[in-house]
Amino acid sequence: MRGQRRPVPLCPLSVDQTSTEPVPSPKEQEWAGPEALCPGWLEDEAPDGEVPEDSGDPECATHAYELLQSALRQEGLPHTSDRSAEPRTGFGPLDMTVCILGSPTAFLPVLLEGGTRCPGAMVLCLSPTWASRVPSETSPGAWSLLLSRGVSFEAGGHSTLETFAPPRRANYVTGTFVMGGPEGGWVGELARDLDCHGGSVPLARRLEDPLVTRWVLAARAGLPVPPTLAFVLGPGGDLPTDPVAPGVRLVRLEDPQGQESLVQEEVGAFLGGTAMEPYSQVVVRPAGWRWRGTGARSTHGKEEGAAVAQAVGARLRGLREEDSVLLEALVPTARLPAPPPRSPAPRLPVALRICTLVCRSWDRPQLCQVACGVGRAEAPVRHGAALPQGLDSSLQQWGVVAPGQWQALATRLRGAAEAAMAALLAAEAELSPQQRGGARACTDLLGVDFLLACVDDTLELVALSTNSQRCLETCLLAEAMGRAVGEPPGDLPRLLAEAMLHRAQCHLVEGKEILLIGAGGVSKSFVWEAARDYGLRIHLVESDPEHFAAGLVQTFLPYDSREHRRDEEHAERVVELVHARGLRPHACLSYWDDCVVLAALVCQRLGLRGSPPAAVRVAKQKSRTHQHLQRCRRGRPPPAAFAVPCRRLQSHGDVERAAGAVPFPAVAKLEFGAGGVGVRLVESAGQCHAHAARLWRDLRDDADHPGIGLGWGNAMLLMEYVPGTEHDVDLVVFEGRLLGAWVSDNGPTRLPAFLETAACLPSCLPADRQAQLVRAALQCCLACGLRDGVFNVELKLGPGGPRLLEINPRMGGFYLRDWIREVYGPDLLLAAVLVALGLPPVLPARPVPRAHLAGVMCLGSEHGPALGGGGGLAALRALQSRGLVRLNRLFEETAGAGEYEEPCLSVACDGATRAEACLRLLGLCQALGIDSPRYPVEHFLSHFK
Repeated sequence: MRGQRRPVPLCPLSVDQTSTEPVPSPKEQEWAGPEALCPGWLEDEAPDGEVPEDSGDPECATHAYELLQSALRQEGLPHTSDRSAEPRTGFGPLDMTVCILGSPTAFLPVLLEGGTRCPGAMVLCLSPTWASRVPSETSPGAWSLLLSRGVSFEAGGHSTLETFAPPRRANYVTGTFVMGGPEGGWVGELARDLDCHGGSVPLARRLEDPLVTRWVLAARAGLPVPPTLAFVLGPGGDLPTDPVAPGVRLVRLEDPQGQESLVQEEVGAFLGGTAMEPYSQVVVRPAGWRWRGTGARSTHGKEEGAAVAQAVGARLRGLREEDSVLLEALVPTARLPAPPPRSPAPRLPVALRICTLVCRSWDRPQLCQVACGVGRAEAPVRHGAALPQGLDSSLQQWGVVAPGQWQALATRLRGAAEAAMAALLAAEAELSPQQRGGARACTDLLGVDFLLACVDDTLELVALSTNSQRCLETCLLAEAMGRAVGEPPGDLPRLLAEAMLHRAQCHLVEGKEILLIGAGGVSKSFVWEAARDYGLRIHLVESDPEHFAAGLVQTFLPYDSREHRRDEEHAERVVELVHARGLRPHACLSYWDDCVVLAALVCQRLGLRGSPPAAVRVAKQKSRTHQHLQRCRRGRPPPAAFAVPCRRLQSHGDVERAAGAVPFPAVAKLEFGAGGVGVRLVESAGQCHAHAARLWRDLRDDADHPGIGLGWGNAMLLMEYVPGTEHDVDLVVFEGRLLGAWVSDNGPTRLPAFLETAACLPSCLPADRQAQLVRAALQCCLACGLRDGVFNVELKLGPGGPRLLEINPRMGGFYLRDWIREVYGPDLLLAAVLVALGLPPVLPARPVPRAHLAGVMCLGSEHGPALGGGGGLAALRALQSRGLVRLNRLFEETAGAGEYEEPCLSVACDGATRAEACLRLLGLCQALGIDSPRYPVEHFLSHFK
């Protein structure tokens, strides 16, 4: 029996720990990772499953398959079923494929999680003979990766070896881009210049180059790094012409020969500089991706200037253009007062390396996990050579015992790690496609190592280096160790799987033909920008032939559908227009409230996925919604429990009859209304008569006030007034299954009107009360027949639970899409497109808010002078450009007048807490004159506690 292979020696624990170990041979480097993830693994153990034959590449695929079976057995999972003799067919352009190339164990937890979330979408490619590259049909100059064979993963940890006929097209590709590993060559070649997002060898090498990443971390992220003097040949690869970064000095050499005097001068200036004053030792080492983990370095005292210069000169003699020679300070780990020892034995000096793993989660960096490595200061402790431990217990060892100190340091660590990834992504975006390894190549997973140092008697996180995979292996090992002692599963595999699946879905929608019914106003301007970013081909049907969106879409189809009582006829004409233009849309939907029924009818006639027109009609007409729900008495509680007594009003006679059935105070509103226009609290039948008379006189058709449902007529309803707080629940539903839900809170309105004044996200409510709202909203939608789509549900929450106000069978309006994307990440617009295409959107299984938002609505009548002539709007735009406020323009100018006025602008501030966001918003509103006795912003925000 052969012995267990040694892990690849990786990055040392801290920069002041040196190693003289020889460079590992390629044989020693082979498959460095399974040992860390599966302790005790022996490579020659017999696999559980039958080993498939691969005559084209037996050495690579067969051995990798054995590793996979060993890893599955260690996890207590069934062996892989071999169904490769029966090719799997039926894959089309809407089938998602996330392809992992190379090592079967490095990403195994992610493959298993992805198989649970999206069965069959995660495919492991173990051999270059299992995939091929063909010229892309959608991206000239790029390639598509086609999989003819692979191991796919399903729910319950089941895996299957399959052949695909025709081959599956990959929508996202990553893998083990390990330099020197046996699979590194073919993995990198298959991933090069693809037409989908994923990793690449050039980007992995960039992450492994300490000079490049240290410059980015210092210059772009503003993070402390060890003082560094670097010598490079010629242009210096990916570095800018004249890089300036705190703590990093770059010296370019045309020729390393004959540079003794320059080297001595630079070394002397570095050793005697102010940056080196706190440190007593330095290290000289070659740097670049090929040198990572080699231990090729020498340590010197700061006073040994001649020896340091000689060591630098010796390294320069073998320097290549893509490499560098670094002279850097040895930054010691902070030594803090520790609790008294339990025994009188002397303590040994130890060092601490903090390993962080960050992923691109919904297009923004998110810290996934932290693991710490602890070892003796004089010994080289590397990733994979010491068992990881948690941050809290590590800090306790160092004497940081107060919970407040732990939390403060953890918060700083999160900010530093996410700032590091943001900076590296920004620098990466400036590279050419060739430098990135393809126009779509990107870094979605990043490891950042920190040292906890002491600077001026304060703890400081010093950024040491980045890596493409070692932190992943360390964090997955920490996760597995936790499960072994009963710890609940962590978020790491879930976050990584969600990130990959989301990127794959973004690729899947590219180029899809979307028929959009109704353009809406300026409040829907984000639709056109998002469509461009997602690569959607929009065919727009719009009543206004001069609409500004006409030039922003693939096809503009002007058609006047404003009289929505004739939507059946309009649907026939729209379908004729689509056929006449030769369009073959993949999906049809509407984000505009007036057009949701028309969109449902067009979907039905074109055979596209969508909610039934009858269900949308029930939801669109408010009185029908409640009357229908009152008849739905199955369930515990039944949907009828959330309905509110109401009566339809089309004449003053209806008012008299309704007054006998609906108790006062009551709410009178438009039957098909939107935006809170015309909604009023009435205390008696007389007030209801007066309000109805005014409304029927002033609002007769769409020309009187576009966009509030008057194309359906101006019928009203009288509804029982429901006390309590008001909330919006935005739902993503697929085949009747809830995939995502977000609850936001509304502030008190200016009675007797119900126009929105303020809002906050996340909700102030405890989790159980939010759950009540979500369940009520879902039950009401399903009871009405809304089983597929993105819906906005407005409810009141009182002591007795939720009561329904209305269902909007489309994505939430105003600021909601923007806010949910900012706070939680997912995009409701993309979710609506995916559902319309017949794909269940990948959404966070356990959404965690990134921040808190509080916002206030502005009215032209109240705030016009302050925002316009007072310069308030210009000031807000300047603040928005600096990321200090969020603005959502709802109308170009004041919409409506008097009691029919709609908000023209939403102004919001964020904060780490709700109180901080509200305080910032209140201060801003007071400074700009938005707050006033007539418009008391402090009162509107007072409910958010």
